[in-house]
This record gives sequence, C-alpha cells and structure tokens, in this order.
Amino acid sequence: MLIGSIRAFEWVKPSFSQFLLFCGLALSSNILFSWLVADTGSHFNKQGLIGYLIWPMVMLIAGIVLSKRYQNDTLLFVPAILWLTADTMLILLQSSIQFMELQGWLPIWTYDIIAISFMLLFVWQTASLFWVFAKKLGWRWWEQVSMLIGAVAMLWVWQQNIKDQPIFKTDDTAPTISETAFYVQPLILTEQLSALQKNNEGVSDWYFVGVAGFGGQNVFMNEINKARQLFDVRFGTQGKSITLINNPNTWQSEPIASRTSLDKTLKHLGQTMNPSEDVLFLTISSHGAVSESGKILGDLVLDNAPLELDDIDPDWLRQALDDSGIRWRVIVISACYSGTFIEKLSSPTTTIITASRADRASFGCSDDADLTYFGRAFFAEALRDTTSLEDAFKYTTERIANREALMGFSPSEPQMVSGSLMKNALPEFEKALFIQDNVELGDDKK
Repeated sequence: MLIGSIRAFEWVKPSFSQFLLFCGLALSSNILFSWLVADTGSHFNKQGLIGYLIWPMVMLIAGIVLSKRYQNDTLLFVPAILWLTADTMLILLQSSIQFMELQGWLPIWTYDIIAISFMLLFVWQTASLFWVFAKKLGWRWWEQVSMLIGAVAMLWVWQQNIKDQPIFKTDDTAPTISETAFYVQPLILTEQLSALQKNNEGVSDWYFVGVAGFGGQNVFMNEINKARQLFDVRFGTQGKSITLINNPNTWQSEPIASRTSLDKTLKHLGQTMNPSEDVLFLTISSHGAVSESGKILGDLVLDNAPLELDDIDPDWLRQALDDSGIRWRVIVISACYSGTFIEKLSSPTTTIITASRADRASFGCSDDADLTYFGRAFFAEALRDTTSLEDAFKYTTERIANREALMGFSPSEPQMVSGSLMKNALPEFEKALFIQDNVELGDDKK
C-alpha cells in the first residue's frame, strides 16, 4: 500500500479479529512513541487514547460505506487494516528515530527536519491508502478530490485534538512553592557561592556564571546546563562555575535567577577573582521582553512563577558588573533582541556576543526544543571544536544563517563586539581557557 500498489488488496484477508489485533498493535506503538517524546514529569492520559482512535474509527466507517456502495462485504475492514498496519510500521520507525535522538546518535543536521519528516510519514500512509482505493475502485477525479478534502479536514481536526490531549501529558496546574523550598533558597545560593574556589595567583582563571531566565520552558535551563558542562569538562572551570536557574523543578537544588541573586553572585566573584588577570564568562539565556503591543523593550525576561521578578535591563546589568569590580568580561546573551545590550555593556575590557541584532528575533525556544538555535550552534558545536571565541562566533553565524534560511525565518544576525583592550588581551586569555583541551590533544598525539 505504501508504494501505491493495488496488490495490497490481494494480500489482506480482512476479519474482525484482524481489525482488533492491528488496532492493538498500532495503539501500542503510538503509546511507545508518545512516551519517547513526552516531557519529563508527564503522566499517562487516557483521553489521549480516544484522540488516537479517531482515525481507526474513520477508516472503519469508510469501510462500511464502501462495502455498501459496491455490494462487497470484504471491503468492510480493508481500509482500517491497511491503515493500521502502515501506521504501526511507520510509528515504530519514528520511535527508533526518536530514541536515537534522545541518545544523541543522530547527526546535528537531522534535528532541523525530524518534526517535518514525522508529519510527512503520516501524510504518506494516508495518501497511499486513498491512492490504492482510487486505482482499485476506479474513482473519478471529483470523487478523489472530495476524498482528499475530507481527509485533510479530518487530519486537521485530529491534529488539534492530539495537540491538546497527547497520550502522555503534563498537568497545567498553577505553580506553587513549598515552605521548604522557599526558605532553602537563600541557603542554596550562599552554599554554592562559598564553594567557589579562589583564583590561582599568576594564572588567568576563567569563572563561569550561567543564568536561565525564563522558568516556563526547559530549553533555557537545558542550554545553561549544557554550557556549564562544556566549561567544566573541556575548559576546567569546575569549582569556578555557578548557575542561576528559573525552573519549577529546581527550586530545592539550584539558586533562582533574579536580580538579587545575580548581583550577589557578581559581587562575590569580584572578591574571589583577581581583577587584573581573571576573566568572567557570563551567559544569559531567556526571552527578550516585548510589550503587549509587540514593542521591543530591550530587557531579558526573568520569570519563575509564582514569584514576580524584575527583568534584567542593560543599564542595571552594566551597573551590577561595574559595582562587582570584575574587570575582564566575556558576556554571551542568547535571547531575542539581545543586541540591545551591546551599547550599554560595551567597555574597553569587555567582549559581548549576542544571539541577534537589537531589532531581530532569535529562534529555537519552542517547548519541545532542548537548545535554542544559538545555544546549539555556539555551545554544543562551535566551542567543542574551536580554540578561539572569534572562530566559534564565525561558525555560529554561518550555522544559524543556514538553519534559518532552511526554515524560512528572517536572519537573526548574531553580533560580536570586543573593546579596544580586550581585542589585544583576549588571545592570551584564550590560551588559559583552552589550555586543558590543548594538553589533551597533545596527549592524544603522543
């Protein structure tokens, strides 16, 4: 059937028991796939089963209509059985692809096309079914068009249903904070700041600070955790790194991202670092703030319901950095309209990298994404294979431009600006940052 051959009619021997069997197999494979794509903390949703069963029932009704029209009882279960067997095969294929994605076994470029591929597979099985029936039963062109329009309409209704009622879903409940989590937050920040190691005299130490601003989506937390892991493992910042996370799942394990916590962190690092030789790497991942009318506000959103947090604006962040006494700064901002921070944060001793121009959106912060476009290109790809921030930025801009062009998005145009003193000092600082990686490469060559 999937290759459009009417021999599918010759091979299927329809019966009610077969219908029940293949319906069970298709349902089981869909449950497996739904489990693989489900968010952390999802639970089994019986309503989602009803949503899936819409299509088998439609196919069964179609079989009843066809058997009556052509006075052929053998057509009763044929549409449903053909559709269910094809659905089982293709859903198992999708499950295999999803499993490989979760394990990180797929090439990077496949992440751009997986969702589209899954939709095309579903369209393929439905279109194939209509094609073989049209050929076998000799449908006229207007009948084929009518059937196609009906199928598209049913597909749209079904997609809307499963979007709201997946087989595995998370509850949309108002966030709450336990008394324990509320009182433990200051202790968590104090404990993690106290654990930061003092600088090594005579050596340019790098200190990592990551801020995940928007708690309503896991993508920002994932991005900051990925960046910290990269710096701790490849660049040797373990013991000199800290993350401030807004996410409902980290209230009792990570300090929240707020102006207060970031200000305290920067001030503590200002007393821990050597201002003449150490470097701060500060990265912030969040949404760029816009008004209800769509006006760009130029701030970074801090959201961790039910708390009401003040957003980070460029003036406040510049003042907090200056008050900390930290001189050498590399600041990376992954957010829409993040270019608005460049003017205020610029200084002779600062390098600023942003995911977009001041008037452009960046992409990839959907609910099902693990990293933003910028985060994947810069942290997960570029910084793993390069030995300078400038080379990493060049790779990132090319990678993002290609991906945005493929998806039909307006270019975000990431920005990189270095101050006059930082331009000369950064290559020497990078030697200290990449020294651990260079040693490992040297060991491999030996």
